[in-house]
Amino acid sequence: MPYFEPDFLEFFKELAPNNNKDWFDENRKRYHRVIKDPFQAFVKDLISELSKSNPKLKELEPRDCIFRINRDIRFSKDKTPYKLNVSALVAVGGRKNRQGEGCYVELSPEHLRVYGGVYEPDKESLLSIREGIAADIDGFQKAINNKKFESRFGHIRGDKNKIIPKDLKAAGEKEPLIYNKQFYYFAEFDPEVIISDNLMSTITSTYDDAREVEQYFSKILNR
Repeated sequence: MPYFEPDFLEFFKELAPNNNKDWFDENRKRYHRVIKDPFQAFVKDLISELSKSNPKLKELEPRDCIFRINRDIRFSKDKTPYKLNVSALVAVGGRKNRQGEGCYVELSPEHLRVYGGVYEPDKESLLSIREGIAADIDGFQKAINNKKFESRFGHIRGDKNKIIPKDLKAAGEKEPLIYNKQFYYFAEFDPEVIISDNLMSTITSTYDDAREVEQYFSKILNR
Protein backbone atom coordinates (compact mmCIF):
# COMPACT_ATOMS: atom_id res chain seq x y z
CA MET A 1 0.00 0.00 0.00
CA PRO A 2 1.41 3.44 -0.94
CA TYR A 3 2.34 5.88 1.80
CA PHE A 4 0.91 8.86 -0.12
CA GLU A 5 -2.31 9.58 -1.98
CA PRO A 6 -2.25 11.25 -5.42
CA ASP A 7 -3.36 14.39 -3.57
CA PHE A 8 0.20 14.60 -2.17
CA LEU A 9 1.40 15.77 -5.57
CA GLU A 10 -1.71 17.84 -6.22
CA PHE A 11 -1.31 19.73 -2.93
CA PHE A 12 2.08 21.11 -3.93
CA LYS A 13 0.90 21.90 -7.47
CA GLU A 14 -1.88 24.02 -5.98
CA LEU A 15 0.44 25.55 -3.38
CA ALA A 16 2.86 26.84 -6.05
CA PRO A 17 0.57 29.64 -7.33
CA ASN A 18 -1.02 30.14 -3.88
CA ASN A 19 2.08 30.28 -1.70
CA ASN A 20 0.71 32.41 1.11
CA LYS A 21 -0.45 31.95 4.68
CA ASP A 22 -4.15 32.43 3.94
CA TRP A 23 -4.26 29.59 1.41
CA PHE A 24 -2.17 27.36 3.62
CA ASP A 25 -4.39 28.00 6.65
CA GLU A 26 -7.46 27.10 4.58
CA ASN A 27 -5.76 23.85 3.56
CA ARG A 28 -3.99 23.07 6.83
CA LYS A 29 -6.12 20.03 7.69
CA ARG A 30 -5.53 18.71 4.19
CA TYR A 31 -1.79 19.33 4.64
CA HIS A 32 -1.74 17.26 7.83
CA ARG A 33 -3.79 14.47 6.26
CA VAL A 34 -2.01 14.05 2.93
CA ILE A 35 1.47 15.49 3.62
CA LYS A 36 2.68 15.84 7.20
CA ASP A 37 1.22 12.78 8.91
CA PRO A 38 2.00 10.25 6.14
CA PHE A 39 5.48 11.71 5.70
CA GLN A 40 6.21 11.20 9.40
CA ALA A 41 5.03 7.60 9.12
CA PHE A 42 7.14 7.12 6.02
CA VAL A 43 10.30 8.55 7.61
CA LYS A 44 9.81 6.33 10.65
CA ASP A 45 9.74 3.27 8.40
CA LEU A 46 12.62 4.61 6.29
CA ILE A 47 14.80 4.88 9.41
CA SER A 48 13.97 1.28 10.23
CA GLU A 49 14.76 0.08 6.71
CA LEU A 50 18.04 2.00 6.33
CA SER A 51 19.15 0.80 9.75
CA LYS A 52 19.33 -2.71 8.34
CA SER A 53 22.26 -1.58 6.20
CA ASN A 54 23.58 1.02 8.65
CA PRO A 55 22.85 0.25 12.32
CA LYS A 56 24.16 3.69 13.31
CA LEU A 57 20.83 5.13 12.15
CA LYS A 58 18.54 3.04 14.35
CA GLU A 59 18.38 5.52 17.26
CA LEU A 60 16.89 8.26 15.08
CA GLU A 61 13.32 9.50 15.37
CA PRO A 62 11.37 11.19 12.54
CA ARG A 63 11.50 14.52 14.39
CA ASP A 64 15.31 14.34 14.26
CA CYS A 65 15.28 14.05 10.48
CA ILE A 66 12.36 15.98 9.00
CA PHE A 67 12.81 19.55 7.76
CA ARG A 68 10.07 22.12 8.31
CA ILE A 69 7.92 23.09 5.34
CA ASN A 70 8.39 26.75 6.26
CA ARG A 71 11.11 28.47 4.25
CA ASP A 72 13.77 30.61 5.91
CA ILE A 73 13.08 33.92 4.17
CA ARG A 74 15.23 36.18 6.36
CA PHE A 75 17.98 36.61 3.77
CA SER A 76 16.10 35.62 0.62
CA LYS A 77 14.60 37.80 -2.10
CA ASP A 78 11.93 35.13 -2.50
CA LYS A 79 9.50 35.78 0.34
CA THR A 80 7.10 32.92 -0.35
CA PRO A 81 6.68 31.22 3.03
CA TYR A 82 6.43 27.52 2.13
CA LYS A 83 8.61 24.95 0.39
CA LEU A 84 7.15 23.04 -2.52
CA ASN A 85 8.44 19.72 -1.24
CA VAL A 86 9.01 17.68 1.89
CA SER A 87 12.44 16.44 2.86
CA ALA A 88 14.31 14.55 5.53
CA LEU A 89 17.92 13.79 6.32
CA VAL A 90 18.19 10.27 7.71
CA ALA A 91 21.78 10.53 8.86
CA VAL A 92 23.83 10.08 12.02
CA GLY A 93 22.88 13.14 14.07
CA GLY A 94 19.74 13.84 12.04
CA ARG A 95 19.02 16.88 9.89
CA LYS A 96 21.77 19.00 11.44
CA ASN A 97 24.43 16.69 10.04
CA ARG A 98 25.65 17.87 6.63
CA GLN A 99 28.75 15.68 6.63
CA GLY A 100 27.24 12.17 6.11
CA GLU A 101 26.53 9.35 6.91
CA GLY A 102 23.04 8.56 5.70
CA CYS A 103 20.79 9.91 2.98
CA TYR A 104 18.68 12.96 2.22
CA VAL A 105 15.33 12.44 0.51
CA GLU A 106 13.26 15.10 -1.23
CA LEU A 107 9.71 14.45 -2.42
CA SER A 108 8.04 16.98 -4.72
CA PRO A 109 5.63 17.04 -7.69
CA GLU A 110 8.71 17.49 -9.91
CA HIS A 111 10.80 14.56 -8.72
CA LEU A 112 11.90 12.14 -6.06
CA ARG A 113 15.57 12.65 -5.21
CA VAL A 114 17.87 10.58 -3.01
CA TYR A 115 21.13 12.26 -1.98
CA GLY A 116 24.24 11.04 -0.20
CA GLY A 117 27.82 12.02 0.47
CA VAL A 118 29.41 14.91 2.32
CA TYR A 119 27.60 18.17 1.58
CA GLU A 120 29.05 20.75 3.94
CA PRO A 121 32.32 19.51 5.45
CA ASP A 122 33.95 21.82 7.96
CA LYS A 123 37.53 22.91 7.36
CA GLU A 124 39.04 20.02 9.32
CA SER A 125 36.84 17.39 7.67
CA LEU A 126 37.50 18.78 4.20
CA LEU A 127 41.24 18.51 4.74
CA SER A 128 40.82 14.96 6.08
CA ILE A 129 38.85 13.94 2.98
CA ARG A 130 41.40 15.47 0.61
CA GLU A 131 44.32 13.89 2.43
CA GLY A 132 42.52 10.56 2.62
CA ILE A 133 41.84 10.52 -1.11
CA ALA A 134 45.41 11.62 -1.87
CA ALA A 135 46.77 8.76 0.22
CA ASP A 136 44.54 6.18 -1.52
CA ILE A 137 43.62 7.43 -4.97
CA ASP A 138 43.21 3.90 -6.34
CA GLY A 139 40.84 2.95 -3.52
CA PHE A 140 38.78 6.10 -3.98
CA GLN A 141 38.49 5.62 -7.73
CA LYS A 142 37.52 2.00 -7.22
CA ALA A 143 34.67 3.09 -4.92
CA ILE A 144 33.26 5.82 -7.16
CA ASN A 145 33.70 3.72 -10.32
CA ASN A 146 31.66 0.90 -8.82
CA LYS A 147 29.14 -0.11 -11.52
CA LYS A 148 26.13 0.14 -9.22
CA PHE A 149 27.15 3.60 -8.02
CA GLU A 150 27.92 4.87 -11.51
CA SER A 151 24.68 3.59 -13.03
CA ARG A 152 22.57 5.01 -10.20
CA PHE A 153 24.31 8.31 -9.41
CA GLY A 154 26.67 9.03 -12.27
CA HIS A 155 29.41 10.90 -10.45
CA ILE A 156 30.44 12.86 -7.37
CA ARG A 157 29.21 16.46 -7.46
CA GLY A 158 30.19 19.62 -5.63
CA ASP A 159 31.70 23.08 -5.88
CA LYS A 160 35.46 23.30 -6.28
CA ASN A 161 38.28 25.40 -4.92
CA LYS A 162 40.71 26.87 -7.40
CA ILE A 163 43.53 26.55 -4.87
CA ILE A 164 44.38 23.62 -2.60
CA PRO A 165 47.35 23.08 -0.25
CA LYS A 166 50.62 22.75 -2.15
CA ASP A 167 51.29 19.27 -0.83
CA LEU A 168 48.04 18.04 -2.42
CA LYS A 169 48.54 19.49 -5.90
CA ALA A 170 50.32 16.44 -7.32
CA ALA A 171 47.51 14.20 -6.11
CA GLY A 172 44.98 16.71 -7.45
CA GLU A 173 46.42 16.25 -10.92
CA LYS A 174 45.76 12.51 -10.65
CA GLU A 175 42.33 12.90 -9.03
CA PRO A 176 40.64 16.28 -9.77
CA LEU A 177 37.92 15.62 -7.16
CA ILE A 178 40.51 16.55 -4.53
CA TYR A 179 39.74 20.14 -5.54
CA ASN A 180 36.11 19.67 -4.49
CA LYS A 181 34.84 21.37 -1.35
CA GLN A 182 31.69 19.22 -1.45
CA PHE A 183 31.38 15.51 -2.20
CA TYR A 184 27.75 14.64 -2.78
CA TYR A 185 25.69 12.64 -5.26
CA PHE A 186 22.03 12.12 -6.03
CA ALA A 187 19.66 9.97 -8.02
CA GLU A 188 16.42 11.34 -9.44
CA PHE A 189 13.16 9.51 -10.13
CA ASP A 190 9.77 10.29 -11.62
CA PRO A 191 7.38 11.83 -9.05
CA GLU A 192 4.88 9.05 -9.73
CA VAL A 193 7.16 6.78 -7.69
CA ILE A 194 6.15 8.81 -4.61
CA ILE A 195 2.56 7.62 -4.80
CA SER A 196 3.44 4.05 -5.79
CA ASP A 197 4.07 0.87 -3.83
CA ASN A 198 7.73 1.09 -4.87
CA LEU A 199 8.72 4.22 -2.96
CA MET A 200 10.45 2.52 -0.05
CA SER A 201 12.22 -0.11 -2.13
CA THR A 202 13.40 2.55 -4.60
CA ILE A 203 15.02 4.60 -1.84
CA THR A 204 16.54 1.70 0.08
CA SER A 205 18.04 0.10 -3.03
CA THR A 206 19.42 3.49 -4.06
CA TYR A 207 20.98 3.93 -0.64
CA ASP A 208 22.51 0.45 -0.80
CA ASP A 209 24.07 1.22 -4.19
CA ALA A 210 26.03 4.03 -2.55
CA ARG A 211 27.13 2.20 0.60
CA GLU A 212 30.65 1.54 -0.66
CA VAL A 213 31.19 5.25 -1.31
CA GLU A 214 29.51 6.23 1.96
CA GLN A 215 31.70 3.82 3.89
CA TYR A 216 34.80 5.15 2.13
CA PHE A 217 34.08 8.69 3.33
CA SER A 218 33.19 7.43 6.80
CA LYS A 219 36.49 5.58 7.05
CA ILE A 220 38.42 8.72 6.08
CA LEU A 221 36.52 10.71 8.69
CA ASN A 222 36.91 7.92 11.28
CA ARG A 223 33.19 7.52 11.88
